[in-house]
Amino acid sequence: MSRKVYVIGVGMTKFEKPGSKDWDYPDMAREAGQKALDDAGIPYAEVEQAAVGYCYGDSTAGERAIYEIGVSGIPIYNVNNNCSTGSTALFMAKQFVEGGLADCTMALGFEKMEKGSLGAKYTDRTNPMDKHFKLMIELRGFAKAPGAPQMFGNAGREHMEKYGTTAEQFAKIGWKNHKHSVNNPYSQFQDEYSLEDILNAPMVYEPLTKLQCCPTSDGAGAAILASEEFVAKHGLQDQAVEIAGMAMATDLRSSFDDKSCIKMVGSDMTKKAAQQVYEQSGLGPEDVDVVELHDCFSCNELITYEGLGLCPEGKGGEFVDSGAQTYGGQVVVNPSGGLISKGHPLGATGLAQCAELNWQLRGQADARQVDGARIALQHNLGLGGAAVVAMYRK
Repeated sequence: MSRKVYVIGVGMTKFEKPGSKDWDYPDMAREAGQKALDDAGIPYAEVEQAAVGYCYGDSTAGERAIYEIGVSGIPIYNVNNNCSTGSTALFMAKQFVEGGLADCTMALGFEKMEKGSLGAKYTDRTNPMDKHFKLMIELRGFAKAPGAPQMFGNAGREHMEKYGTTAEQFAKIGWKNHKHSVNNPYSQFQDEYSLEDILNAPMVYEPLTKLQCCPTSDGAGAAILASEEFVAKHGLQDQAVEIAGMAMATDLRSSFDDKSCIKMVGSDMTKKAAQQVYEQSGLGPEDVDVVELHDCFSCNELITYEGLGLCPEGKGGEFVDSGAQTYGGQVVVNPSGGLISKGHPLGATGLAQCAELNWQLRGQADARQVDGARIALQHNLGLGGAAVVAMYRK
């Protein structure tokens, strides 16, 4: 029988523009990891296993990062799963506790990135997303624009054609997330823009303007997970947040066979993971108060509303227009500012989402606090591909 798992401590660095700060990944890891331990009120010696996520770095960078916090001989796993790397490390750390292999684990994620759009690092071997690119080119061709915004922008175009969604509805998501980030001291950007600013920003790939695209970022995040027995032994009941459900899904046949850019960028794996989480937790989208989801581009946030069941398929545009996804609405989505404004250091993103949702459920989110938040939902997506969804309960 699987055991209940709790988050007992979280920590993160401020997300920064690559190269803007004189620090290296061990510095980021030390700050985020130590903050998580201090938050839990336990020493590193209590941690029995660790999963460390990063996309850009040499092998065993996970060990080197953790050694900044402590050197104790424990198993340390290096995790790389594209943009869902951080939540994959979190999922692993949870399974160690859930399966009775450990009572206390750490999930850590960091990234030291290069400026500009993401590109292929290895050009002498098969690209892990070759199937995705092949399908996109078959359906939409290839333009002179970075690959990721083309993929998600084409999903947005398909949504516009099928459901009548407008460029302005996508832009409203960018407007909302930049507005939310004003209250987040950890956010790379804390600037508020008008809807006109969002619409009139430089076009990256229609309908996506620059202010609807996540930046590259440096930073780290961490979480400490524990069993129910560990929580009781250390008197951590007041701050422990239960992971009520968590699931990972990878690409399905429909991602490629259904000839849909929306499915190619992960809508079906999001649905699959979400459904598993709703079944595990006994909770549904109607129970959720606050969400951190993978808004690498505004198009993906809108598609993900539907994938998570926050609104019916095809109704994402109406959901946006009604204000249902911000303060005073049905649910607050990306109170942190999301990837679009907070930033997106690939290995850290899933753990930063976890940190934000734990602060929300503990009533510690200051000016961005969602009133009465009791149930929180997390969604982290990596093309190529994996979607990780988690439900948290205070």
